[in-house]
Amino acid sequence: MQKNQQNQDEGPREPAILLPPVILGLIGLMAAIHLARTLALNEQGNFELELWFAFIPYRILAGQGSPDLWIPLAWTPFTHALLHAGWEHLGFNSVWLAVFGTPMAQRYGGWKTVLLFLVSAAAGAAVFAATVLPSNQWLIGASGGVSGLTGAVCRFMFQPVVVAGDPKTGEGVVLGRRLASYAELVRDRRAGPFIGIWLILNAAVPFLPLLIGQSVGIAWQAHLGGFITGLVLVPLLEQRGGR
Repeated sequence: MQKNQQNQDEGPREPAILLPPVILGLIGLMAAIHLARTLALNEQGNFELELWFAFIPYRILAGQGSPDLWIPLAWTPFTHALLHAGWEHLGFNSVWLAVFGTPMAQRYGGWKTVLLFLVSAAAGAAVFAATVLPSNQWLIGASGGVSGLTGAVCRFMFQPVVVAGDPKTGEGVVLGRRLASYAELVRDRRAGPFIGIWLILNAAVPFLPLLIGQSVGIAWQAHLGGFITGLVLVPLLEQRGGR
């Protein structure tokens, strides 16, 4: 009895994990897929999994002789985002998703967050294809989709909170953060440098082999394609009347 009274006095407890359900769901899904392929699939099984669900731009050329090779292109621009090369790859993308996906989900809700994630992943895959063909390179990882959420969040993350007076009480009412225009992003002392540095770092990746003497497995094309997609398309997710 005393224990129950103590719990009541403490009030409701904060949840142990503060991530939005959609972000937890995406991270959980990617982790479950990687755990399953690690425990249940051998080398041949993992190869078959990636063959059917990784994005392989070379199918576009190979399918000219065998049109059935084009079929996976209907889903692989999206499903590649759920596969990862290792736990370190998965962990990095999960942290990145938690950081930038959380404000995205809090502002727009679950289904809009997933929609932009998938559209950005597909856009990143398209840029990847445009830059690697005719070589036979495969794309896996959530970085294109997460880059899209990053670009979208940049449109409001650095903006001041808008507060308006309640017409009845006169008290301040927090309306949230509005989306910045491209000109405002350039002028902003935080948003401008953040976006500029992010773009420059990713654009510099293809030149790293000249400095370190070996290739790097970073899909910089997917990063850039996804980021720009999120930056440009996020206004379409705004409710009528804006924020």
